[in-house]
Amino acid sequence: MSEMTPTLDGQIPTRRMSFDSAFGQVPRHFAVDGDLILSHLAASLSAVFPNGEDFFVRSVRRFRDVVTDDALRRQVNGFIGQEAMHGREHRGFNDRLHALGYPTKWFERMIKRGLALRERVLPPIHNLAATAALEHYTATLAELLLSSQETRALFGNEDVLHLFLWHALEESEHKAVAFDVYKATGGTERVRVFTMNVVTIGFLTQMTFQMIVSVLGDPPTYQPGNFARSWRRFWQSPIMQREVWDRLRDYNHPDFHPNNRDTTALIEQWRAQLFAPDGALTDKLAVA
Repeated sequence: MSEMTPTLDGQIPTRRMSFDSAFGQVPRHFAVDGDLILSHLAASLSAVFPNGEDFFVRSVRRFRDVVTDDALRRQVNGFIGQEAMHGREHRGFNDRLHALGYPTKWFERMIKRGLALRERVLPPIHNLAATAALEHYTATLAELLLSSQETRALFGNEDVLHLFLWHALEESEHKAVAFDVYKATGGTERVRVFTMNVVTIGFLTQMTFQMIVSVLGDPPTYQPGNFARSWRRFWQSPIMQREVWDRLRDYNHPDFHPNNRDTTALIEQWRAQLFAPDGALTDKLAVA
């Protein structure tokens, strides 16, 4: 059975968002102080999301009819709705980044082909294990963004920050779903931990490749001192703190569960800040 977050009663709402009007105002280097590397990092992450989220949906949906727990089945439906919206909105953001000169659409196609190959050659339970592992990455980064003002300040541009805050909130709301489905459908500890280790190598390799290609293709990279200043800021940023990587490694512990880290208060705080009647993103909710 799903280990639901106590005060949220396992509710995973699908919020239909529309950021399109905001994307048109995003400048080329949208991170704080026009930072080079941080802008390319956010763009590279966004490039991963559309087809990555689609892969997550397919991996979990494949086992939806096997789940017998009613609460978990409802959470699966919420997970699918949220992830589908993430993919849609990040595609729109990637379109804007492509127009600004980022290679986001090329990265999207590369990731789509790679995930399609994975689905052809590996059993569905292994793809579900990969989804659970990558959901731990997104949940860890989401918690960092929601809990750290220093991390939020790195975005610089408010519209880009809002996109990632909405995404982070929903990743926190559904962080246990893929893991719970994996366990409920007979996924083993050996495959779970092995898959996380493989996913870590693959994800970091992919992100490193994307960052190198993206940064080297940007003319300001070659302006004297620009890259060095940006590299120092990146290396000193919260994302590079040891604590973040320790949390990621927690996944390999035998007693790991995503809800071992209670983010209930954080979720409640950001639900109010973003989606209360006067919330920062209330006006981005699409009218049905």
